[in-house]
Amino acid sequence: MHGLIKPTQEIPSPNLLHRFTTLIFILTLSSAALYPINQAHSAEKYRVPNIILIFIDDMGWGDFSSFGNEAATTQHCDRLAKEGIRFTQFYVNSPICSPSRAAISTGQYPQRWKITSYLAHRRLNQRRGMAQWLDPAAPMLAGFLHDAGYATGHFGKWHLGGQRDVGEAPLITEYGFDASLTNFEGLGDRVLAELDAYDGEKAKLHTLGSDKLGRGKITWEKRDQVTKTFVNATIDFIKHAKANDQPFYVNVWPDDVHSPFFPPKERRGDQSKRQLYLGVLETMDEQLGELFDFIRSDAQLRDNTLIVMCSDNGPEVGAGSAGPYRSHKTALYEGGIRSPLIVWGPGLIDSGKSGTTNDTSVFAAFDLVPSLLSICGTNAKQGVTFDGEALPGVLLGQSEASHSTPLCFRRPPDRPELQGQQLPDLAVRDGNWKLLCSYDGSDEQLYDLQQDPGETTNVAQQHTEVVRSLKKTVLQWHHSMPPDNGPAWEPK
Repeated sequence: MHGLIKPTQEIPSPNLLHRFTTLIFILTLSSAALYPINQAHSAEKYRVPNIILIFIDDMGWGDFSSFGNEAATTQHCDRLAKEGIRFTQFYVNSPICSPSRAAISTGQYPQRWKITSYLAHRRLNQRRGMAQWLDPAAPMLAGFLHDAGYATGHFGKWHLGGQRDVGEAPLITEYGFDASLTNFEGLGDRVLAELDAYDGEKAKLHTLGSDKLGRGKITWEKRDQVTKTFVNATIDFIKHAKANDQPFYVNVWPDDVHSPFFPPKERRGDQSKRQLYLGVLETMDEQLGELFDFIRSDAQLRDNTLIVMCSDNGPEVGAGSAGPYRSHKTALYEGGIRSPLIVWGPGLIDSGKSGTTNDTSVFAAFDLVPSLLSICGTNAKQGVTFDGEALPGVLLGQSEASHSTPLCFRRPPDRPELQGQQLPDLAVRDGNWKLLCSYDGSDEQLYDLQQDPGETTNVAQQHTEVVRSLKKTVLQWHHSMPPDNGPAWEPK
């Protein structure tokens, strides 16, 4: 591929190298570098770390209690934050599901793979100028780690192919996973939901056609038990990997925070959309807590496992909260693309950073792929170049670096409006500046996110040179990416 940004390597300061001379990773992603791991709790024998990536569907920046939610309690996820690191300037690479998932899996802009909105039925994908599924030739974090000897599993929503009437998409296990259990947005073994409103009526089935696609065993569960099923499968997978003395990489991608919202009876509240959402959020937290407790209860797992947890995009209108940030899912304002991020790993992160918050580092989901490869001491295949950058020291609390080049975004082609308001087509963040504009560069909006994180005051007219420079950057990026049909989109 041409025009891709090569991953950068953070090289720790000499004093850090001195402190950790007994345990190092040898890295060769793009140039040789020595990279330390906290040895305070490390095993005497070198072991590569285990990775758990938790990617929550449609959860807002402000939905964890540790990120300001006072309407619900997410005690298990908050405990991870108290023992790990909170990141407040982390982004996903799209304000909607499938492209966000493509970026966090490949380390590249999802536009490169023509996944720019949620994957739906065949005709709608074609009308929007999108692929039908993620190309198996895409570079996959799971695939690289699998080739390096990791046990790899995916448990939860997939939404990168195999949904609605697209039944010939590749199985999840064709992307580098040894095992998978998904929902109605993927193929292979899957859990489909019964929607029980606890009102005496028969539960409805939530399938969107998945029950007719075949290619895997189907298990039916009440929607409020689906995440628990994924957690149980994850724990079983980890037990098996440990018994085989094999490091593991696991995706845990719960979808119950996405509508339709069907929490347990005791958490239905007044049955408003907001209360149902909060009930689902607390239930998910409780069920994920079983996984967290399992890892903590085993000293070997606790000291050698890194948990990375974030959301795939901003919240649905009327459900979750984007905290102090503007707008919601599908929009390129901060509320659509800024995500909470928690990183936990007592034996891996800097011991002095436990319970801290990183308000400085600006980076995105596609940076996680080269960063986690660095932490695992694993190389990408020769010839693969990421848009994301390797920032391992940021995740482990040893650096407050940021993605070194501008972060660019394009709206989903089928989402030109939100609540009757025209949405910007493109966005770019560089330093504290953020520019939003139309496909042709018109309708400029410029915000200083340090002074105005809520994007309330457009200062484009006061900073014309900044606008000119950022507009050139984002338009060049936009035209370098495969097009979709956003400019000509007309719903049918």
